[in-house]
Amino acid sequence: MKEFELRAKTWLEGDFDQETKMKVLELRNSDPAGFEDAFYKNLEFGTGGLRGLMGPGTNRMNKYTVGMATQGLANYILKHCKDDSPSVVVSYDSRNNSKEFAKITADVLSANGINVYIFDNIRPTPEMSYAVRLKGAVAGVMITASHNPKEYNGYKVSWSDGGQVTAPVDAEIVDEVARISDPSQVKFSSGFNCGEIIAIGRDVDEKYLTDLLSLSLSPEACGRHNDLKIVYTPLHGCGVRLVPEILKRKGFRNIIHVPDQDVSDGDFPTVVSPNPEEPAALRMALEKADETGADIVIGTDPDADRMGIAVRDPEGKLVLFNGNQTASMLTYYILTRWKELGKLDGKQYVVKTIVTTELIADICKSFGVPVYNVLTGFKYIAEVVKAREADGEFICGGEESYGFNVGQFVRDKDAQVSVMMVAECAAWAADNGLTLYQLMQKIYKEFGYRKEGLVNVVRKGISGSMEIQAMMDGFRKNPPVEMCGSRVTAIIDYLEPEKTGQPKSNVLQFFDEAGDVVSVRPSGTEPKIKFYFGAAGDDADAKIEDLKRQFCK
Repeated sequence: MKEFELRAKTWLEGDFDQETKMKVLELRNSDPAGFEDAFYKNLEFGTGGLRGLMGPGTNRMNKYTVGMATQGLANYILKHCKDDSPSVVVSYDSRNNSKEFAKITADVLSANGINVYIFDNIRPTPEMSYAVRLKGAVAGVMITASHNPKEYNGYKVSWSDGGQVTAPVDAEIVDEVARISDPSQVKFSSGFNCGEIIAIGRDVDEKYLTDLLSLSLSPEACGRHNDLKIVYTPLHGCGVRLVPEILKRKGFRNIIHVPDQDVSDGDFPTVVSPNPEEPAALRMALEKADETGADIVIGTDPDADRMGIAVRDPEGKLVLFNGNQTASMLTYYILTRWKELGKLDGKQYVVKTIVTTELIADICKSFGVPVYNVLTGFKYIAEVVKAREADGEFICGGEESYGFNVGQFVRDKDAQVSVMMVAECAAWAADNGLTLYQLMQKIYKEFGYRKEGLVNVVRKGISGSMEIQAMMDGFRKNPPVEMCGSRVTAIIDYLEPEKTGQPKSNVLQFFDEAGDVVSVRPSGTEPKIKFYFGAAGDDADAKIEDLKRQFCK
């Protein structure tokens, strides 16, 4: 009997509920390949938590794998937390099973004597981050698979600073979770000495919104241009209430909804994928904008930590900005206003990820503001913020994958404050006779044109995982010698932390003489390998296409 069959046998014969056993049998009889994939390994609890397909099996998100992950987290907290009465914040998004998984998480933590603050309804990931520090909790758990398709769910762990766990805590939690090899080790039911489960909600909302609104830089401009027409869609997710609310409190009165997408629904019925990076996800919002003559379109993903925007070009056509453009524009706006307000005193800094446009670095240099480069993932941005709490001030930070944050209240990417800043930036630009599109062109004129591109090559299953690693091995053994006719002058391999000064990571970067850069890495959450392309110069658009052909054969 093969190993995956042995794992499945334990589920069929062990102390699992009858519904789960019936689903295992159905999967075995109707989908042999899916059956093998569901049991060929344990769903890996990585440094960011869990993420995977929902369903029965050791390699799936279900109440047993969620319970086991929570037991491991609880064991770690009880071993290492100095607080006699530790607490954890738990939140969840609109995905199918998210509420159930959040309840299981709260129950297991409570059964282990840990107090739990659980939100009374769906809330954004960044609000969970905020609540961790507000409540003095040792950790936070967010049930979400972010922008993944409806079949997925996930389990994201943050630590006491509100940022996602980083070294060495991340690896230590992973080790504790790995020790939970069977659901029988999980305390699913509360007994004596259980922790208290406390519902939180609007009290935290109010503090969260008040703090974010304190970051405003151009309130007068917002008042002068409060009639800006903004179409907003939460894509069936968590942004449905707080994003319109923060815009309303900023004074914007023309917020136009996409009613079908205001419905919080884990099936995401109006989109193939609820990902604001994908143009198709914003189709209905773009149509609503053309119907109403709106100036700006904004969409947020299901857990409302990322956003995508579209703006009008000089011909009146709606143009989608990518994450690099939005982050660059907001960085330029925020630094400009900080300078105009006399707030720059040499202590401030900006953070971006290594795969994010170098345009941000050029902008920061012009203002004399240091910029830190970190590995992909907002947890590394939060790590810098935590490390510099005593001697620096985080202004803002972003990543190409549509994540951005402003200020130190939240230690994760935050669509609520980002949406507020986009609207505020539009009002400030209007004061200067510019649209957001024209502001972006002004930035290109000042700092040079750059173009970025991203290609995701999907390889599913066991064979796909092996193929992705073979591709990475191939680039290491036979790296390119030139790109777009320009000589490759530097190669950075992030598996060599002694050379990079960064944590070890399976990422490669190639730089050429012309200022172009290509970054390659396997996704940490999806079965794909990602190619990030950045080109500089007036011919950057053409070079991006050449780079895609060269690397994605």
